[in-house]
Amino acid sequence: MKGTHLGEFEEIVLLTIAGLVDGAYSVAVCDELIKHTKRVIKLGVIHAVLNRLEEKGLVKSKLGEATSERGGKRKRYYTVTTAGKAALVKSKDIRDELWSRIPGLNLNRL
Repeated sequence: MKGTHLGEFEEIVLLTIAGLVDGAYSVAVCDELIKHTKRVIKLGVIHAVLNRLEEKGLVKSKLGEATSERGGKRKRYYTVTTAGKAALVKSKDIRDELWSRIPGLNLNRL
């Protein structure tokens, strides 16, 4: 297993997988990220990040059933591992701590 440090994009991909629960495959992840981030995101980038997250042990994947609408191709579905959940919690804790240290910042007034 590679290191578990998360980059910003890896973190939002991991959060998206967690939010999609059982429906997290590359196209669904890409569509959700485009919808929520308003970024232009290429599917190839999503594939690269999914592979990297799997190498780090933060997600695991399995092939779904072949479907006729996909010409017999199978989707690869991703789920967040225990290590992935721990990495997300750690990342959130770090961000919360850093946010809490900003003096006089009232986010409700923005």
